[in-house]
Amino acid sequence: MESRLRVLLLIAASLPLSGCALWPFGGDRGEAADPVEATSAEGTAPAVVEPGVVRREIDVPEIETSDFEVGPYVGTFSTEDFGVNPVLGARLTYHISEDFFAEALVGRTEASRTSFERLSGGADLLTDSERTLTYYNLAFGYNLFPGEVFVGRRRAFNSAFYVTAGVGSTKFAGDDRFTVTVGAGYRLLLNDWLVAHLDVRDHMFEIDLLGSNKNTHNLETALGVTVFF
Repeated sequence: MESRLRVLLLIAASLPLSGCALWPFGGDRGEAADPVEATSAEGTAPAVVEPGVVRREIDVPEIETSDFEVGPYVGTFSTEDFGVNPVLGARLTYHISEDFFAEALVGRTEASRTSFERLSGGADLLTDSERTLTYYNLAFGYNLFPGEVFVGRRRAFNSAFYVTAGVGSTKFAGDDRFTVTVGAGYRLLLNDWLVAHLDVRDHMFEIDLLGSNKNTHNLETALGVTVFF
């Protein structure tokens, strides 16, 4: 009986000590709620930090709305067996789309004497008029690597590396010869209307000066300018 009384007295004595922590309406709970109420009362989003980036303004040449360009070119023409000589020509280009274009070319050069003619001491194989080589070509091109060239920090130029292939006619040695051309070039837009070109082309045709047909490769390297109109 006495042990039961002792247990009840111990329980009664411990209740006041634990009541502060267990009582649901204690002061600690009320103090913890204050920060939540203060946060909800503000109701404002944090300020947006604006980046301090200064953007550069670059004027990039743009192609005129016209799709045609025309202009001259000069370079060298290596006529197989007849040496390397200056060539003068002109081109007319039509841009079908941003990737494809068609161009007509005409050029003229003079062929030198062959090594056989110089060493044999005999008669020339060609007359002076027959040494004039004139070609007319129609080719189609594809802009393989369009891009930009940057000069310094404030200048950018549109550019493109392209390939071409076509057919035409070459008048040489007193005859018109069917010609196949393949080539590659680089185009650089200097401004809105002026373009610089660097081209390498191979003119392939047959020739039969010595009594048998021979397929010849005649390499041309040219530098030119065109204008859009």
